[in-house]
Amino acid sequence: MPRVIYTHPTGEHKEVEVPVGQNLMLGAAAHGIEGIVGDCGGAMSCATCHVIVDAAFAALLPAPDDTESQMLDFTAAPREANSRLSCQIVMSDRLDGIHVRIADPQV
Repeated sequence: MPRVIYTHPTGEHKEVEVPVGQNLMLGAAAHGIEGIVGDCGGAMSCATCHVIVDAAFAALLPAPDDTESQMLDFTAAPREANSRLSCQIVMSDRLDGIHVRIADPQV
């Protein structure tokens, strides 16, 4: 099963397995990763699952669509070049080892 490395704003890392086809927000929730709130449950209406994707993996992701891009403009933490909503990153074998930093604050 592919792995995701979540880095908390404190610097603490947690590596977990996330099934192919599941988004990174649900993967975080399933493993008790703190900091990814996901208030809307993945409906892309709250931006409380904001993460910054490691540059090595950002290039493997499709560009954010217009809705995600607009939501990223209104996150609590400033938007960065590789900011994404974790509800929009769907796990695949190609993303095995993806490293994301949890944005702080989320709300």
